[in-house]
Amino acid sequence: IQSMRNERKAMKNIMIIGAAVGDVLVYPASPEVFAAGSWPAREILLSTGGDGLNEATVLADLGKSPYLCTLLGKDKMGEMVRAHCEARGIRKDFLQYDQDIPTGLNVVLVQENGERSFLTNPASSLRKLKREHIPRQFPEDVGILCLASIFVSPCLENQELSEIFARAKEQGLTVCADMTKRKKGETAWDMKETFSQVDYLFANQEEGQLLTGKSAPEEIAHALLECGAGCAVIKTGGKGCYIKNKKEAFAIPGFSVECVDTTGAGDSFCAGFLYGLSEKKDLYTCGLYGNACGALAVRQVGACREKILWKDVDKIIKEQGKKNG
Repeated sequence: IQSMRNERKAMKNIMIIGAAVGDVLVYPASPEVFAAGSWPAREILLSTGGDGLNEATVLADLGKSPYLCTLLGKDKMGEMVRAHCEARGIRKDFLQYDQDIPTGLNVVLVQENGERSFLTNPASSLRKLKREHIPRQFPEDVGILCLASIFVSPCLENQELSEIFARAKEQGLTVCADMTKRKKGETAWDMKETFSQVDYLFANQEEGQLLTGKSAPEEIAHALLECGAGCAVIKTGGKGCYIKNKKEAFAIPGFSVECVDTTGAGDSFCAGFLYGLSEKKDLYTCGLYGNACGALAVRQVGACREKILWKDVDKIIKEQGKKNG
């Protein structure tokens, strides 16, 4: 078992588990449409999205060959997702299909300031990913497994996730997990069984506050470590991130960019961080890569429509370094 773990850690390919859907993006969306009956938008477009697909896309654009494990319907939207994976270099070995459900299609209402709201279909593939769709034996070249995201699928709750993560760790994988807002009033302490199997746990500040009852990133991270996470990575939007494990804790400032749309920003952050892990970078560098990918993501409408390339990540980091002297 130990030799298997060492071999996987040396390989460091990545598998992402999560949603792959379509996004109908409206920018800018104004609440005045409900009073006026009609309102002009500068952009209305159809794009791919979903936390899992977003993370896998950024990783592929950065030069990796990630696997994506997701559930799709046998429909036009499912075909669009598959074509996206083909075009961007995402491994399709674990794309699962169910002909009885539609592929998820979200309406994303993006405000002028870049904040967004979602209309989703709970009967679609977005909420139907189950334990049976996830492989029992992970590919031999995978060293990192990331779930994007906890609380998305009602069929993957604490017990199911803890079993999946424990199995991954037995096979020598580094386990990572992002999250969205809790759905059933869960607390971090309710999730200890799952969190104790996670090496790197991501949360934005609002998600972490709901789970822990704490407001400061430092307090949220401390609570997540108390509940078993190996390392807590708190995304703080334009401010950057805060990272804490048992040995060290530090904040990494964000990048100053014009924010058009925050859709996929958190997913892009995670992808940048995972890229750093796969390249065996130190914790600070992983966070820096995450901040850079998140900053590049918010400059466009929609998630991952324009590629986030390594040269762009390197450029924005160097530019920030020059500004800081």
